[in-house]
Amino acid sequence: MPKHIADELQAVSLQDLLTRRGLAHLRVRRHSTLLVVESGPEDDRVSHVRFRRHGAHIWTVEVATHRGGWEPTPLRGQIEHLLEAVVTGFPWVLEPIE
Repeated sequence: MPKHIADELQAVSLQDLLTRRGLAHLRVRRHSTLLVVESGPEDDRVSHVRFRRHGAHIWTVEVATHRGGWEPTPLRGQIEHLLEAVVTGFPWVLEPIE
């Protein structure tokens, strides 16, 4: 399967995981090898966290900073486990922004 199709399927899967966790205010946008979790209107997006693909099933996590940049974390693994780590370890990252 081509990588772009695999990434699109992973984006759909991540969206489903977020919704099942009660995080329906978040959406997933695929950008190259990144899956960006964001909220807000399309023309004024708020980035929360992003997952960067490093292999077939290996991802890393980066957290959005208040200045519009990204802060890498030491988290590395399958995306389902990484989302659980973010939800339990950094829950404020996924909170709605007023």
